[in-house]
Amino acid sequence: MYNILMVREEAVAGLFYPGEKETLLKAIDLVCENEVIQDVDAKGVIVPHAGYIYSGHTACSVYKRLKPKKNVIMMGPNHTGQGPVISIDSADAWKTPLGEVKINKELRDKIASFGIEIEHNAHVKEHSLEVQLPFLQVYFKDFTIVPIILGFLDYETIIKFGKFLSSFVDEDTLILVSSDMSHYISQEEAQKKDSFLYDAISRLDSKELYRRAIQYNITMCGFIPAAVAIEALKDKVKKVYAVEYTNSGMVTKDFSKVVAYLGVIFE
Repeated sequence: MYNILMVREEAVAGLFYPGEKETLLKAIDLVCENEVIQDVDAKGVIVPHAGYIYSGHTACSVYKRLKPKKNVIMMGPNHTGQGPVISIDSADAWKTPLGEVKINKELRDKIASFGIEIEHNAHVKEHSLEVQLPFLQVYFKDFTIVPIILGFLDYETIIKFGKFLSSFVDEDTLILVSSDMSHYISQEEAQKKDSFLYDAISRLDSKELYRRAIQYNITMCGFIPAAVAIEALKDKVKKVYAVEYTNSGMVTKDFSKVVAYLGVIFE
């Protein structure tokens, strides 16, 4: 008998990032400015997930600062509406032009014991986690992942799931939240609204992050994963800080309707 691996194929290679290996490596070199720091022992991060030309520099401003970890618990929003409200991928590995990354099945099963469905539909076309993998492949080299996609959760579930995840955060494990910030508003308005959310994030206040995002209709697509991560990390980190905040207008030169990007480290 042979074990046939189920591999999640790339969904947005050639769209959000180059689909050919050498071109992809050059693109990462470009947005990362060929600088490797790798000295921060982070417990968690927030990184954006737009096309590399727009948000790659902000994402890499986080990645190039990190000490590599063996396991990455990845949480992103559900843009497609497919699958259950919380989904862990049932594949054995994820593929990018840089190769395959294995899913940590043992860790996946432990996390799924929270009552999470292990299934594939939510992940097939979702881009928020996929775009992070090439950066991790370059900077972490040898690692495994647990990909989790989250829909809208009530705050009580956020607290429970976050506290549950907390037990899996150790020196070998990073919690990665994939999220862009405000969408399709002016640069000035985005800065105002996003600073309102970052204030809550920096104070590890998941309740305020959740309340402000909903009450003020702030379009941070991953505020649910971020709130879960805060609950998982708040008793384990000593400081939270932003390393870069930018927006799509820096590329398009249209500052009247931007998507904003924030890189955050929980150390």
